[in-house]
Amino acid sequence: MYDIALSVAACVRSGTRADVAWMVAPTVSDDALAFTPGGGRIGGLSGGAFDGLLGDAAARQLSAGRLIKHTVTELESQISGIPAGTTAEFLVVPAAQIDPRAWPLLLEREALVVTAALDDDVVTDVTVVAEGDAEGPARDAISVGSPIAIRDDRGISTVVLPVPRLVIAGQGPIAEALAAQGNLLGWKTAIDPRPAMVAGLTASLSPMDAVVVMGHDVESSSTSLMAALDSDAGYIGALGSLAMQQSRADWLALRDVTDLERVNGPAGLDIGAASPVEIAVSIAAQIIAARRGN
Repeated sequence: MYDIALSVAACVRSGTRADVAWMVAPTVSDDALAFTPGGGRIGGLSGGAFDGLLGDAAARQLSAGRLIKHTVTELESQISGIPAGTTAEFLVVPAAQIDPRAWPLLLEREALVVTAALDDDVVTDVTVVAEGDAEGPARDAISVGSPIAIRDDRGISTVVLPVPRLVIAGQGPIAEALAAQGNLLGWKTAIDPRPAMVAGLTASLSPMDAVVVMGHDVESSSTSLMAALDSDAGYIGALGSLAMQQSRADWLALRDVTDLERVNGPAGLDIGAASPVEIAVSIAAQIIAARRGN
């Protein structure tokens, strides 16, 4: 839900209809889709396997949300990784029906509990509880970092947890190894060598996220590093020789960017790493240490 919060909040403010869909079984994550009139789609869910199903539900433009139960087909299984024959369940809810406190909390990347009250399959209300006010199983799930759906006689409560994001500005063996390491750790990872794309990827980062800049071109890597410094990323790393680091610093200084205290350069803990995989491990370890305040 975090990835769609900015766009959906804008729709709510402008009075534009948006329908929000997320999965509550068999798995739960922070992924969600938003549909706008005319077929617009924001976000992503299960690799797009259920976009048609959910889009059709949103197109009905009902005044209240619905709980949708669906048997996963063979094709949907290949796309989503959910076994064919499994009953998948989704909530599709008009954004206007969701507690408006949800959007600022999501924009701040806060953990929260979204509770959809149900009358059969009709959503009668959607309330939101911030992490500090969560109770019982929801509080326990947040404390151990486990997104779950909790069912009771009132409805379904979805525990939504932010996933750390890693933006890699560059390409090549080290970038690929670092992306693989990030995926192994459960981070949302994006690789792109283009500064304009990096600027877009970093714009919504939070202190729990990381950016690593690499590359042999001073102009493009420095532009990406400037975008990282403009973001709220909690970790910024830069790879390259001492000469490259200085060239980037000079490029930034010409543009009045002189405070490079946030930049870890060269990125990675000093463990004698040599191969791309070892370098990736050293960078991932440094990111984790920074996130833990070490």
